[in-house]
Parts: sequence; C-alpha cells; structure tokens
Amino acid sequence: MVEAPADLSKKNGSGRPVPMEWTRNIGIAAHIDAGKTTTTERILYYTGVVHKIGEVHDGNAVTDFMEQERERGITITSAAISCQWENKTGPFAGIKHQVNIIDTPGHVDFTAEVERSLRVLDGAVAVFCAVAGVQPQSETVWRQADKYDVPRIAFINKMDRVGANFMGAIEDMRSKLGANAHPLFLNIGSEEHFSGLIDLVRLKAFKFDEDDAMGVNTIECEIPGDMTREVADLRESLIEAVADYDDELAEKYIGGEKIDEFDLALAIRKATLSLNFVGVIPGSAFKNKGVQSVLDAIVNYLPNPLDLPPVDGHDSRERPVTIEPDDNAPAAALAFKLWSDPYVGKLVFIRVYSGTIKKGDLLYNPRTRRAERVGRLLIMKADSRDDVESVRSGDICAAIGVKNVWTGDTLASKRIDVALEPPSFPDPVISMSIEPATSADQEKLSLGLGRLSEEDPTFVVKTDEETGQTIISGMGELHLEIIRDRLFREFKVEAKSGKPQIAYRESITKISEAEGKFIRQSGGRGQYGHAVIKLEPQETGKGFEVVSEIVGGAIPREFIKPTMDGIREAANNGVVAGYPVVDWKARIVDGSFHDVDSSEMAFKMAGIFAFKEAMKTADPVLLEPVMKVEVTTPEEYQGDVIGDLNRRRGHIQNMESKNDLAIVKAAVPLETMFGYATDVRSLSKGRANYSMEPSHFEQVPANVLARITEDQSR
Repeated sequence: MVEAPADLSKKNGSGRPVPMEWTRNIGIAAHIDAGKTTTTERILYYTGVVHKIGEVHDGNAVTDFMEQERERGITITSAAISCQWENKTGPFAGIKHQVNIIDTPGHVDFTAEVERSLRVLDGAVAVFCAVAGVQPQSETVWRQADKYDVPRIAFINKMDRVGANFMGAIEDMRSKLGANAHPLFLNIGSEEHFSGLIDLVRLKAFKFDEDDAMGVNTIECEIPGDMTREVADLRESLIEAVADYDDELAEKYIGGEKIDEFDLALAIRKATLSLNFVGVIPGSAFKNKGVQSVLDAIVNYLPNPLDLPPVDGHDSRERPVTIEPDDNAPAAALAFKLWSDPYVGKLVFIRVYSGTIKKGDLLYNPRTRRAERVGRLLIMKADSRDDVESVRSGDICAAIGVKNVWTGDTLASKRIDVALEPPSFPDPVISMSIEPATSADQEKLSLGLGRLSEEDPTFVVKTDEETGQTIISGMGELHLEIIRDRLFREFKVEAKSGKPQIAYRESITKISEAEGKFIRQSGGRGQYGHAVIKLEPQETGKGFEVVSEIVGGAIPREFIKPTMDGIREAANNGVVAGYPVVDWKARIVDGSFHDVDSSEMAFKMAGIFAFKEAMKTADPVLLEPVMKVEVTTPEEYQGDVIGDLNRRRGHIQNMESKNDLAIVKAAVPLETMFGYATDVRSLSKGRANYSMEPSHFEQVPANVLARITEDQSR
C-alpha cells in the first residue's frame, strides 16, 4: 500500500474526513451519446450512492435532473456528485477514497459547461464509443483538457455493440488526438461475445458473471490460450511506454528483471500525471461491464490535489501568485458555476484550492472588493445535497449566501491578496430577438434573462439601441431553445422569439489612414478634438490593438486614452453592415488640440470619426461564422448528404468509411445550417446523425453580402 510522504500529510488539517491523498476530483467527458451519463450512473451504483440504476432513455438518470435533459436524453448542465470507492487491486488497495465527479455535456452548444468543469478538476475520464472511435466533440473535449493540463484515462464504451473494435478505437486516439494511448486491460471477445477482461498490469483474467445482471461480481479465470501471445506483446508495449517516466522501472526492464504489478502500477501513475500517457479500459456501461475497473483506474492512476502543480493567480498589482493545497493555509477558492435552485436560491459552486472554509466565514472577492458571508455549505449529489459545517483544500461544493459573484470570481481570505485564473469561454455565434407575450411578463422576462446570463457565460443579453428589442445570443439553436424552455418552466414567462440572427464580424484587408475632427462652437467654450490614425489588418484571430505613436505633444497625454476609447467604441459597429470589427491595429500618429476648447469627450468623438473614415478606405469585408460539420450516414445516402451540403455552400474536406457507414466532414457557413437536424433525417430516413462546432470566420460571398445589406436596410 502507498503511504503519503510525511511533508504532504502535514497539509491535511485536523478533523478532515478523508485525507487529500485519498481524494480524486474527476470529470466524465466525451462526444454526445458516447455514454458519459450511463457510465456515471454505474459508478454511483457500484459506490453505493444509489441502489437502483437510472437510465438516460428512461429519463431517470441521477445526474440528468433537469426536465429538459430527461425529455431529450442529453446532458445540458454539468452535475457534481460525490461518492466513495475502496480499491480491490493496485497500490491503493483497501483504502476508501473520496471521488468527486462532474458529469459534463457532450453537445457543442454547452461547451462552456465542459470548459469550466475542466478548469477545476484534477483528472478526467474520456469516454469513447468502441464503434465510432474519436468523434468531433471528443476532439474538442481533448483539446480543452490539454489547455488546462488535465491528466486523463480513457474508457472505450459500447464494446457489446456490433462493429466494436477496441484496438481500432485506440489507434483512432493515437492518430486523431496524438495521444500516447495504451491498453491497461484487454477485452475477451467483442460485440455479443464480449465476456470478460484481461488485466495487463496484474496478468490476470476475469469473466463477467452472466447470472449477475448488475455486474457486481466477476469470476477469475485463466487467460485464454489463443490470447497469450497478444497479452504478452501488449504488456511489453505498456512497460516500454511508461519506462520513460520511471527510472527504477527502466533499469529493471533493461536489466531483464521481472516487472511486478506494484512497480508497473506506480510507473503508469507517474506517466499519467506527466500528461504524456493515457491508459485505456474497454467495457460496456449499459451492460454493467468494466465500470469497476474504471473506478480502480481512477484511484490508482489519476491525481489527488497534492499531485498537481500550484494554481496560478495574481495579486492586486498584477504580480504572479501561486496557491498550494494546504488545509492550514488561508482560504482560496474559485467560483466556477452558478445555479438557481428553486428551493434554496442561488448556488455558487466552488473549488477550494487552499485553506478551510466554514459556515459563516467572510470571503473576499477581489473583483468587487467586497466581502461575502457564506450562509451554508453543501456537498452536492446532483439535484440533492448534504449540509456540511466546513470544506477544505481539494473539495468541490456549493455555497449559499454569497450574492455578488460571477463565474470565474475568486473567493478568498482577506489574509491573502490573490485572484485565481478564471476559465475562458468562446463568444456566442447566434442571436435572436425575444419579447414577452404580454406586458405583464416584461418584469419576469428581465428577471429570468438576468438569472440565466449569470449562470451561463456563453449566454449574452443586450438591448438593440436602434429598435429597443432585447437580443439574446448563445452557442447554437439548441442552446437558445433550452433558454426559452427554461424561461417558461422556471420563471413562468411566455416569450416570443424572432428569427435567429448570425453573429457576423467585419474586418479590413489593407492599410489606410484617416483623420477625425470634432469641432463645435456655440458661443462660450466650444469643443475641439483632432486625431489622425493609421489602420492596418492583423492575422486572423489576433484580435485588435490600439497604440499611440504621438510625439512632440501633438495630442496631450490626458487626451490619448479618450481617443483610444473612441476608436475601440467605433469598432463595435463596422461600416459594412454594423457588426463588430476584428483583427485590426490602429496607430494614433498625429492630431492637434485647442488650449481652451479641447476635452476628453471631444477627443473620444475624434477617435470614433477617425476609425470610421479609415475603415471606409481599408477595403472592409463582412465575415461569417463557418462550422465544422461531421455527418455519419449509411453509405447509400452519402451522395444525397454531400449534395445537400454543397447546396448549403459547404466545402467537403474529408470522407471515410467505417463499418458500412460513411463519415462526411465539411466546413459549412452557419447561416445555411438552420433546421439541418430535420433535413438530414429526411434525407436518410432518420438513420443519419451529425455534429457541428464553430470552426472559423470567412469572408461572405458578394451575393450573400448584397442580401444581408438589403435585409438590414428594410
């Protein structure tokens, strides 16, 4: 059994129910319909949290507790839940571990839920379908995990399905994700013959007990004779893969010594924590096969809070600060999710990175510069909860009573000056107008939209200055549909929505120079501001930049910032069709001022006029969001699907076949993709499915631009 080093154990405070070394904070993440929620349900059953397994298709899964989730059979919001697992094998055998799990959505419209979950988790289980392998959203989740340096293991699910191929899925991980993936277990049979697993670390085989429908018991057996050679080769490959991360194991391997299971397990753990190795386990969550092996691997190979490097932040002077897990240090936590609970009000989900937080404590928020009192602390079990008196380093919980908090805020003891790095979120790609059905609903609509935008950083509400309409923006049609549904069910608001609008952008294609003057004389003191700017395009995705190159005091220092503010404000509405301008750099190169009449307001207006004039001669273009679309269809409908994508101005990028299915990958403008879910089902008699995620922005063709500008002029 592995004992914690003495210096690390000192970081555990007194009265802690489970030491940090025995705590795992993990997420279950994957492509939609790969089996994340089903896997989570089995974990909850085997750990004793529930005594009856819920099913997604029956609408009674524990972690899919929203009505919309149960109706649609998809995960919309990430659910946090805690359980305990005592390993039966490996270096931590016999120790009961606390496992905090977040089940994340697979649909790209709810990618913010994955983003913020991975920001606060220590490890992840990536779930893949044994038939489809690596799918588009699997790649997105993998990139998000890379971004936050999250160690992970992989579970190849649905091994009982026709066309299941365990080693094929691993090859997919290697080729598409660049993962150094190696099996920790090998399947005995597949499809309807999937009957057991071979543990490559322990060199032991076991079969699933067919008389035990819940999969609690397994029967140890001999490794099948026809698999002996394959097992030996795979174990050899596994040892070679992890030897780079464990010098003692490497010496034994080179010296020809026997590698025992204990040494190999520790080497796998080191390799996993290095982010350069991914252990893979086959199974079938729906058929209750292999999930206990996943639990063992979570405990054996994924990190505890003490295994990870300190968390980065900065102080009030923007100097870097690091926070280490230590119950005895001042408290520091990150608010990563907000949720409106109908029974207890506003829940703020926090990850505690250091210290101990007790009920009634005051926590300082550096963004608002105010202290908030914690009224209650809850350990979440999906939509149910347990009250606790305190939480400590490494814990994930919900707090009640902290009011003025946004996603990404730090809540910390006043004894330390720190703001932790918040998660980052993508910009919305689709908008629509929304208005209450009756004037009586106006106040409820405003309240509901305010609450929902608080919860979801990718849901944005604003008012159109010209029309006075309320505009809501999100990540896709489904995202906005769920928002409308929640307004009706949770806030009792009847609302009408307009046609979805695309989040276009504008940009420039050449360098230009222009001046802006704001001169007003009306008797007495007037207004005078004058600025000359050079405008130039930047690389795609680089954003915008405003710099001052004023020399000799042509514009006094106190008027430089207002001029910059004016330029930035002008960029919110381009000259082509009034959309935000991206990927540009503005240099303030000259100007003039008046000793009496110049003011901050005058120079701000001069900056606005200069930018608008410079844009007109910089060959401005309109950009539209282009989506990465992947359609999986029976081969007989491949031609119809491709023809339809071409009609939508799509560019076919790749086609491949897998198990009598055609997989078509294309880049398609978002504008043409509304209603595609219905259309692709019609084309394939309901047998095709697709996934879509934002890819990039691209210049709008002339005929489409003419139509857009005509629509706007009406």
